[in-house]
Amino acid sequence: MANTETGQYLTPEGKAELEERLHYLETEKREEVGERIRIARDFGDISENSEFDDAKEEQRQVENEINRITYLLAHAEVIDSSKAGKNVVIGSTVTLKDEKGGLHEFTIVGGAEADFSLGKISNDSPAGAACLGKRKGDTIEYVGPTGRKMKFTIEKVGH
Repeated sequence: MANTETGQYLTPEGKAELEERLHYLETEKREEVGERIRIARDFGDISENSEFDDAKEEQRQVENEINRITYLLAHAEVIDSSKAGKNVVIGSTVTLKDEKGGLHEFTIVGGAEADFSLGKISNDSPAGAACLGKRKGDTIEYVGPTGRKMKFTIEKVGH
């Protein structure tokens, strides 16, 4: 994998989600916030107008998110895991078996897409980094967030 300016990677699905989010922010959300600002201005003196201040703060947050997503889309490397063969890469769905026989499945994604609640872990996380480049049947070891040594066998690699 090439090192990108941002050091960020996206799956094709993650890129599509960000493009969709950007479109929403640039169209619907900007218009909604603009309307809130217009309404708040009509309340009169903006120096002591909390509705105006809140709307301006929301506008700042929306514009910051638009800038962040635009930069990420322009600079992140999109990884297509379907071309990876048998090795674990960003975009791979990995099933690990722990020493007690329990199975754990997750998809390795770039940091911008990581969401543990959706089963997506970052390539920079200890588990994600330990899996990269490995194959079905390989054993991985890493130190977990609690400081405990973790050991798993890769049961399945999907792309």
